[in-house]
Amino acid sequence: MIFPKSINKNDTIGIVAPSGPFNRYSLEKIKKSFKKLGYKVKFADSCIGSYKGYLSAEDEIRAKDIEDMFLDNEIDAIMCIRGGYGTPRILDKLNYNIIKDNPKPFIGFSDITALHTVFNQRSNLVTFHGIMAGSVPDWDEFTYKSLLDALNMKDRLIISNPNGEELKTLVNGKCEGIITGGNLSLLVSTIGTPYEIDTKGKVLFIEEIGETIYKLDRMLTQLSLAGKFDDCEGIVFGDFCECNKGKEDFELVEILRDRVEKFNKPCIYNLKSGHCMPMVTIPMGVKCKLDASVKILEVYR
Repeated sequence: MIFPKSINKNDTIGIVAPSGPFNRYSLEKIKKSFKKLGYKVKFADSCIGSYKGYLSAEDEIRAKDIEDMFLDNEIDAIMCIRGGYGTPRILDKLNYNIIKDNPKPFIGFSDITALHTVFNQRSNLVTFHGIMAGSVPDWDEFTYKSLLDALNMKDRLIISNPNGEELKTLVNGKCEGIITGGNLSLLVSTIGTPYEIDTKGKVLFIEEIGETIYKLDRMLTQLSLAGKFDDCEGIVFGDFCECNKGKEDFELVEILRDRVEKFNKPCIYNLKSGHCMPMVTIPMGVKCKLDASVKILEVYR
């Protein structure tokens, strides 16, 4: 795997919108926030657009924006401005050799999961399941430090929660493997396509937002039936923001245990990575060691 170079003060961050349209803050406010942190920014065309109400731009424009940022020698790292929906629509439009031949840190989460998967598997590039550029005015100290720790890791890095948030064990045991995964809905949406996630010999990370227990059950069951839990070495459940219990009798942790315990793979939950703040950044596509019994997740190069 290609681990991209680290970033430094005065570097230029290219900001892309491969999913939904952005309207949370003005781009000028985002630019000023990055400037305070010591970085320059360059916005892709898709950051200022809207198409059909739920996409930032036409598929071809969003795909080209990503390729152009990797090709642009002035850009040192690439960060997505937000999630939403849209990345599956451009998977067959990207030139993965461009990404492979021009490695740079690529950062995002949620809908960006589909891009993490293909960049890891087709471009051999380590990517970063981390905070979005669109929320930079709200970044707290832990979130920013976690991002920098991941981007600038040397040999090894312990993936740690913010203070007061305990990692918890679902299934005891130890394992090693490449860490992969992301948002549950996106992982499921690519099953049966040429872009589906390969979990063979890997540690599978999963997070989600806004789904009821029965929908989580359905998607986890689909991963199970597709052999993804059989293939993986271990499982890490991240943040499940607003995944509220409805009329179901299952609690969140109960459905997670119900769906994965039978595979007897080392498993932890409550890693604060996903739709949460503070947020942990995880390098995706790197080797990792998971000791679920003592609740330690370590990545290494």
